[in-house]
Amino acid sequence: MTDALPTDRETLDARIRRAPYHQWLGLSIVEVGDGEIVIELPWREEFVVNPEGGYAHGGILATLVDLTADWAIATRLGRPFPTIDLRVDYHRAATKGLLRARGKIIKLGSSFSTAEASVEDEAGRLLASGRGTYATSTK
Repeated sequence: MTDALPTDRETLDARIRRAPYHQWLGLSIVEVGDGEIVIELPWREEFVVNPEGGYAHGGILATLVDLTADWAIATRLGRPFPTIDLRVDYHRAATKGLLRARGKIIKLGSSFSTAEASVEDEAGRLLASGRGTYATSTK
């Protein structure tokens, strides 16, 4: 696996904000537990794929599922890992408003780990859910 790194909310939030893409998204880690995490994403008009409908591109929701599942693993190992496989199910369109993603570890392994995540809107309605497998053997 990896050498132990700090896994408190402040440290993980600072780490996630280091990536330019994450900075552009405006991600914030708001809760961290043992193998669980909550990440929030403020709405950006650049997310809109259909100006008439005003809903976000599915890639934004897939990004949140992937990031949140990966960073759930970081609550134990201190950092994210490369995605090997990702499955996303879409349940409803994301429209203007804060997006909240919740992730948790399913299986933590020495070579591969699996975690799942769900994305909700401000009203708590499920927008997307999914599961990822990550290469936790990489240093």
